[in-house]
Amino acid sequence: MSKPRSKSADYAVYVLIRVVVCVLQSLSHGTARKVAAGLAWLLYRVDRRHRLVADDNLRQAFPGRFSDAERDALVRSVYGHFCHLLIDIIQTPRRLNPATWRKYVEMQAGRPLVDRLLSGRPLLLVTGHFGNWEIGGYVLGLLGFRTYAIARPLDNPYLDDFLRRFRERTGQGILAKHGDFEKMNAILESNGVLATLGDQDAGQRGLFVDFFGRPASTHKAVALLALEHRVPMLVLGVRKVAEPMRYRIVIEEHILPEEYDGQPDAVRAMTRRFTEALERVVRRAPEQYFWLHRRWKHQPQPKKSKGAKPLAA
Repeated sequence: MSKPRSKSADYAVYVLIRVVVCVLQSLSHGTARKVAAGLAWLLYRVDRRHRLVADDNLRQAFPGRFSDAERDALVRSVYGHFCHLLIDIIQTPRRLNPATWRKYVEMQAGRPLVDRLLSGRPLLLVTGHFGNWEIGGYVLGLLGFRTYAIARPLDNPYLDDFLRRFRERTGQGILAKHGDFEKMNAILESNGVLATLGDQDAGQRGLFVDFFGRPASTHKAVALLALEHRVPMLVLGVRKVAEPMRYRIVIEEHILPEEYDGQPDAVRAMTRRFTEALERVVRRAPEQYFWLHRRWKHQPQPKKSKGAKPLAA
């Protein structure tokens, strides 16, 4: 049984984070980038546990491709990307509005995305911990599209509320990964738009499909919702392409549920397909993927061999 959280400690952490955010929002982007570079340098040196996780993930995902020195440089780049991403997210409300968003976000597949949003059918947007996964829903809200993102609430309720207000700033709704399943069904039944991260570990009960050649526990709910409600799925990548704060939204895969009519294991086939699409996105810019998390934390349990039947007397 976990220990109850301290409200005073949670609030103290929240106040500290708010102060840091206010300071970073007041800086020029160039100065903030220098802060991010310094933070990345520091985290790489003190965060040994995640550094080793990232190194192991890259070694197994790209066997034989990188030398030890190249892999170490890539891990450093991962820290650098996500520290700069933190700065970009903090400064997003200052920079992005309906008149300026084109300076920061390029929609390479804008027409197919808008057509699908206006099609009158529900829609699932699937992405991963790559590039800047937060900015897509933010921009769609600026353009007047109502979307709902599925996210796990933070343990600190004050920080969770703070992050929720950022995410909902332009009209995006936030649904809890656990507990809001009925709301998800209702949104799709009313032809709404759901966005989710498709590369989260689903535990031992998840569906195991290959991701970079290794079985990865993946949530079945994405494919189940698509098949039950006849929902098209767009697999997206939001890659950083330039500074300052320039991103490109790309549609990597367009999956229609009717393509799986009559298939005996449609859930697995659809899950494998969107996972393969996410892998292709990551391979183009591996330094922008969150290799610090244990994506392959759970592995399939070995099947129990059936013991020999006893001989009849």
